[in-house]
Amino acid sequence: MTTLFDKIWAAHAVARNEAGDDLVYIDRHLVQEVSSPQAFASMKASGHVLRSAARHIAVQDHNVPTTADRLTHIASPESAEQIATLRRNTQATGMRLLDLDHPLQGIVHVIAPELGYVLPGSTVVCGDSHSATLGALGALAWGIGTSEVAHVMSTQSLWMRKPRTLGIEISGALGPGVYAKDLALALIHHTGTSGGAGYGTEYVGPTVSGLSMEARMTLCNMTIEAGSRFGLVAPDATTVAYLRERVQGAAREHFEQAVQAWAALRTDDPADFDRRVVFDAASVSPRVTWGTMPSDSAVFSGRVGDGAAPADEAERRRLEASLAYMGLQSGQALSSVPIDVVFIGSCTNGRLEDLRAAAAVAHGRRVASGVRALVVPGSGSVKRAAEAEGLAQVFLDAGFEWREPGCSMCIGMNGDSLAPGQRSASTSNRNFENRQGQGGRTHLMSPAAAAASAVRGKLTDPREFLS
Repeated sequence: MTTLFDKIWAAHAVARNEAGDDLVYIDRHLVQEVSSPQAFASMKASGHVLRSAARHIAVQDHNVPTTADRLTHIASPESAEQIATLRRNTQATGMRLLDLDHPLQGIVHVIAPELGYVLPGSTVVCGDSHSATLGALGALAWGIGTSEVAHVMSTQSLWMRKPRTLGIEISGALGPGVYAKDLALALIHHTGTSGGAGYGTEYVGPTVSGLSMEARMTLCNMTIEAGSRFGLVAPDATTVAYLRERVQGAAREHFEQAVQAWAALRTDDPADFDRRVVFDAASVSPRVTWGTMPSDSAVFSGRVGDGAAPADEAERRRLEASLAYMGLQSGQALSSVPIDVVFIGSCTNGRLEDLRAAAAVAHGRRVASGVRALVVPGSGSVKRAAEAEGLAQVFLDAGFEWREPGCSMCIGMNGDSLAPGQRSASTSNRNFENRQGQGGRTHLMSPAAAAASAVRGKLTDPREFLS
């Protein structure tokens, strides 16, 4: 087998048991406050210790308020306790923590690449399903459960059943006003939310090669929404240029040797994928979700339920329940749907490139009356860069709120959430029921589309504002 996935797996599999599972060595582990308390408690109860502190980095993100007073005031006692618990646990074990007052603090999947902590050919895990984001750097990165978090901290390894491999070959140029988020939504619409289940997904082809690192992260981030735990892009000159600016320590000292080794990290023969999907990016237009699964999407000029002919009775009932929850009628024009809130941020679209795209639409315009619009940088680094470029002022002049870094309204557990019945234009990754707050209704889209929707006050194709 010659796929990139197979090569990295083989380099990290150190044993196999009678059931056919491999013991996989884990190079890097990212820790956040939601999925780690039970793991730390389990380690303490069993007498285990952190095996290799240098291979773990912790950060609080899901529960972190994005208000300016968050260092002195966290309204939710549950959030405050989880944040404090991670602080205590890292102090007790010697694990590095980027605490709330650290200048690099932010969303775990945003800060890890910024730190140069994720390298091609490595294995990376985190107790968060969107860890697939980091596969954009040519690493095997995936989300794990709480018991697995404890196992990695104690042994620096995991028992895993090797998945099959899926190659998604993308060709064709993305049109003006069409972004990686639109490509991801179009792919999920094409394959379905379980289309990647049981596979490690590698994105290949000239379109992928032409994407920036940030766009690749967006594409890999959404891989889990198609059912695959792994999204992967082979390292190339774009990867090397991104990492050259960021890696530190021993990795920097041996960077040139590493670049030579990374040249072998690619799929030699696409025929070796267990399954292949060919996709034309030139056919993609800006997309928006209308239901409660990321596959429920259409173009902005489309209608609610477009392409959603139920395959069976169960799917028909799901769609009926989805539209009832969303407060929409089948066949309703998407461009007619008003919104209450706009959220630009998350580990999907909270990077500098995303904010630039949104600011290009917001520049010189105003958020529609009655719409609340938030821009939440994915990290402290993104926030400072956006302020230095003048992007923050563009948003403020247009009537957006400019917040501190964090997961914010992607998950609605940190004070930023929708009220029941409120409808959002969101750059996050999930439109599940209650995801952004109890009773909240989420429409997923690109940052530029979210900015356009903020200005228009209803779901809007960003190309209407881009010349």
